[in-house]
Amino acid sequence: MTLTEIHGALSRTAILLTFILSLWAFWRFFRKEGVSSSYWGSLVVAEILYIVQGLIGFILYIMGERPAGWAHILYGVVSVLIIPGVFAYTKGSQERRTMLLYASFLLFLGVMFFRSVQTGGG
Repeated sequence: MTLTEIHGALSRTAILLTFILSLWAFWRFFRKEGVSSSYWGSLVVAEILYIVQGLIGFILYIMGERPAGWAHILYGVVSVLIIPGVFAYTKGSQERRTMLLYASFLLFLGVMFFRSVQTGGG
């Protein structure tokens, strides 16, 4: 399996995981629940996935495999910043309102990942 294929496979994994985390957050919000330790752990796993995906993309860029558009790189940078950004904004709060923020931003991120696949030439 080539590095490009791994990057593509991880992109599909990132899309699926991001939408699952968004739906889970909406579910918890509507059930009037805050952020659980399981959800925190899942966010960490997602963030690690996004970072690994970005590193592979950077390696591919260095190797001369360029995306079809610059927006692809912008989407990659933003994807790594969303979860830490929400965490910083909420100061690590476990309140119900925090679930709505994660749900909304992860839904946005999932859509952005779909767009990223298009701008990457895949």
